[in-house]
Amino acid sequence: MNFLYPSFLLGLLSVSVPIAIHLFNFRRTRRVFFSNVALLRTVQTETKSFRRLKHWLILACRCLFLACLVLAFAQPFIPSKNKLGLSRQGVTSLYVDNSFSMQNERNTKRYLDIAISKLDELLTLFRNATSLQLLTNDFSVAEQQAGTAEAVRDRVTSIRFAHTPRTLETVYRRQRNLLSSLNPGGHNQLFWFSDFQKSTVGDLSRLKIDTTDRLFIVPLDAQATKNVYVDSVWLSTPFIREMQNNSLNVKLNNAGRENVKNLPVRLYLDDTQTSTATATLAPDGSATVSLNFNVTSKGYHRGRIVFEDYPITFDNQYFFVIEASPAVRILHLYEQKSGPADRTSDYINAVYSNDSLFVRQSFSVQNFDVGQLKETDLIVLEGVTDVNGTLRTELERFVRQGGSIAIIPPVNPNTTSYNPFLQALGVGAVQTTATVGGTPATVPVADPDRRNPFFQDVFQQSYQSEPLNMPTAAPVWRWSSGQRLLSLRDGSPLLTQTRLSGGTTARQGSVYMLANPLATAYGNLAEHALFVPIMYKMAALSVRSQRTAYSFDDNLITISVSNPSEKAVYKLKHDKLEIIPVQRIVGNQLQLEMPKSNELAAGQEVEAGYYELRLNDKIERLLAFNHGNQESTMSFYSADELRKIFVNQPNVEIFDSIQDGDFVQVLEQENLGKSLWKYFLIASLAFLLIEVGLVRFMKG
Repeated sequence: MNFLYPSFLLGLLSVSVPIAIHLFNFRRTRRVFFSNVALLRTVQTETKSFRRLKHWLILACRCLFLACLVLAFAQPFIPSKNKLGLSRQGVTSLYVDNSFSMQNERNTKRYLDIAISKLDELLTLFRNATSLQLLTNDFSVAEQQAGTAEAVRDRVTSIRFAHTPRTLETVYRRQRNLLSSLNPGGHNQLFWFSDFQKSTVGDLSRLKIDTTDRLFIVPLDAQATKNVYVDSVWLSTPFIREMQNNSLNVKLNNAGRENVKNLPVRLYLDDTQTSTATATLAPDGSATVSLNFNVTSKGYHRGRIVFEDYPITFDNQYFFVIEASPAVRILHLYEQKSGPADRTSDYINAVYSNDSLFVRQSFSVQNFDVGQLKETDLIVLEGVTDVNGTLRTELERFVRQGGSIAIIPPVNPNTTSYNPFLQALGVGAVQTTATVGGTPATVPVADPDRRNPFFQDVFQQSYQSEPLNMPTAAPVWRWSSGQRLLSLRDGSPLLTQTRLSGGTTARQGSVYMLANPLATAYGNLAEHALFVPIMYKMAALSVRSQRTAYSFDDNLITISVSNPSEKAVYKLKHDKLEIIPVQRIVGNQLQLEMPKSNELAAGQEVEAGYYELRLNDKIERLLAFNHGNQESTMSFYSADELRKIFVNQPNVEIFDSIQDGDFVQVLEQENLGKSLWKYFLIASLAFLLIEVGLVRFMKG
C-alpha cells in the first residue's frame, strides 16, 4: 500500500494524546461528608476489572479513529499493475478540442459538452493538485499557466467553439513548453479529449511523445454524419451590371456518408431573398447550382448562401460580396492613331466614351507614366512602330500579372522589334504582308463562329442563323498562333486571342492581335457595327474576376487597392470588432495576415461575415470572410487506428471511447491503483460511533 500524500502520516503522532490521557489520570479522590445518608441515591457499582476493560476499549476506539482519519488524509492506494502509472503529484496538462467539428452530436448531446463533462469527472482525481493546465484551440495567455483543480473547473465552464483548428503536433509543443518550465524532470501526464478529425489533427505518424511523460488519448468515437458545406462561389461573368440578369454558381460538397436529397439552397442579397434552388448530393459527392439574381444599383452588395443542415451548423451560411458595374480601366497608348475623317476624336475614344462603365486614359507611347499600368485592366496599343526598352519590359510584366493587351498594328510595323516581344507573350513571330504598288488589298471578313464564348450576348437570338454584312480589312502582318476570333475569307487571321501561360498570378493574361490598322485605307472594320461589341468584349473579359470571399485559413490575403501608400495603415472592422492586421504594400496590392484567435485582445473573436477595409475611417472596400472548410470534412480516427499509429510508444494509452460510463474509474484503477481513502474515512467514523456507544451503554 502506498500513500499519495505521505506527509500527512505525521498526524499519527496525535494518537499519543488519548494514550497520555488514559495512562496518566491525575484526578484525586476526595472524601465528602453528608449529614444524612438517606438523601443519597443508590449507585450501581462496577468492578475494577470491568472498568479497566471499558477504558481500554474507549482508548482503542479513540486511537483507531485518529489513525484512520490521518490515513484517509494521506490517501492510501494499492498501486496499479501498470509500471508507467500516473502521478497526481506531477504536472497535468489537459487539452480539450473545441473546434467546430465538436458541434457533432451523440444522443442530442454535443461532443464538446460530453468532453467537458468527462473532464469535470477527471478533475476529481486531481482535487488537491496545484499544477494543472487547461489547453484549448484558443491558445490564450491564460492557458500558459498552471492552477488548481478548482481554477481549471471554473475555466471549463467558459469554453466556447474556436474558429482556429490546431494540429496535435502544435498542441503537444505548447503543452511541453509549460511542462518543461514547471517540471523539467518529467513524469508528467497529458490528456487529449478530441474527435481526432483527420483533416485537422495533422500527421500523427511524425508525432513523438517524450518518454518521460505519459499521454492519455480519449477519443469521442465520432461518427461520420452527413454535412453539407459550400466549396466555392463564383460569377458566371467576370463582372455584373445593374438592372441585368446575372448568374451565381455555388458548388456544394457532402462530407458525410448519407444521401442528401432536394436540399433547399437560398440566395440572399442585402438581407433580401432573391433566388432559390435545390441540390441533391451523394455521399462524399458534390453538386453545383446556379442562382439567378438582379441588382438595381452599382457598388458592393452583401450576399449569403443559406441552407439547413444538422447537426453541424457552423458552415450552413456562406458570406460573399459582389461589386456591381465595377469600372473597367482602359489605357490607350498610341503612336499613330486613326479616327473618322469628320471627327476630331479617334476610334478608340469613340468606342469607350459612350459608356460610363469604362474609364479611359489616352497617352502617347513616348509620354506616359509606367505606374499607370498598375491600375489598368486593358491596354490598347495602337500604331506603335517599335516596342523595345522600358515599354517592352513593362508591357510583358503587365500581361504576366494577369492584364490584357490589344495590339493594333501601325501602317509599317517593325517586325524586328515586335517579334521578340510577341514571342515572349506566346504569340510567336509575325510577317509583314506584301502590297501592290503601295496600296493595301482589302479582303472581306468571314462570318464569325457564333458559338464561340467570345461572341456570347453579341448577336440577338433572332439573328443567330442569318448571314451578316461583314466588313473588309487589309492586313499588314500575318501570324499563325492563338485562338481565332475573326478570320478573313482567304483564311488568314484578322483577330486572335492568346492566353499567356505560366503567369505569376492565378489569372492568365490575354493578348489580342488585330491584323490591320484602323485607318479607312485598311478597311472599314472600325466603322462597322461589329467593331463596338468586339472592343467591349475585350474590355469586359480583361476585368479580373471578382474574389467574392476569403477564408480565415488563408495565411496571406492579397487585395488590390488604389493609390497605395507605404505609410498607410489599413483596418478591418466588423460590427464592434476592429483589428489592424499585419500588412504590407507590394505595388498596388495590399497583403494582409489575418490574426489567429490567440493573437486577438481579450474578449475579441473573429466571426464569419462582412468586414470593412478602412483607411483613415474611410471604407475602401467591403470584404467577406468565412471559416475554412477543413472542419467540414466528417472523417475521424477510431481508437484502433490511433493504437496502430502509437503502437511503438508504450507511454501512450488510448481509451476505446469517452462514452464509457466508468471512464474515470477505469483510468484510476489502471493507472493510479485502488484508492482506499474512502474506506479509512468510513472506518474512522465507525470507531467514533463505537466510542460513543461504549461511553453511553457499557455500564456494569
